[in-house]
Amino acid sequence: MINKIGQIMLYVNNQDETVKFWTEKVGFSVISEQDNGQGMRWIEIAPTKEAETSIVLHSKELIAKMQPELNLNTPSLMFFSENIDQLYKDLQDKNITVGQMVTMPGGKVFNFADNEENYFAVMEKK
Repeated sequence: MINKIGQIMLYVNNQDETVKFWTEKVGFSVISEQDNGQGMRWIEIAPTKEAETSIVLHSKELIAKMQPELNLNTPSLMFFSENIDQLYKDLQDKNITVGQMVTMPGGKVFNFADNEENYFAVMEKK
């Protein structure tokens, strides 16, 4: 039986630039970095080292060659924030593209784009 989500695979064009985006602009940490010595490299990032779920950055080009049948589209992710107003301002101050803040029945929500124009959502969760 599955009891939690462990890792989310994110296929990107430039792993190094994407790591910089998530760590320097969003505040994530690199949990681990692996290289099999044959061109396969993956970087695990998360909001904290204790997070139950992490994102693993893979080279889109390499994965496409290895497994052409694999769906390499960006997953639709919803992050939670306890201080969404501050996060919204911080991302704007770092020149990150952010969508309009909207109020939903569950709380405030907005989306933002990463360095490769993949969009992710953030919801207020207190």
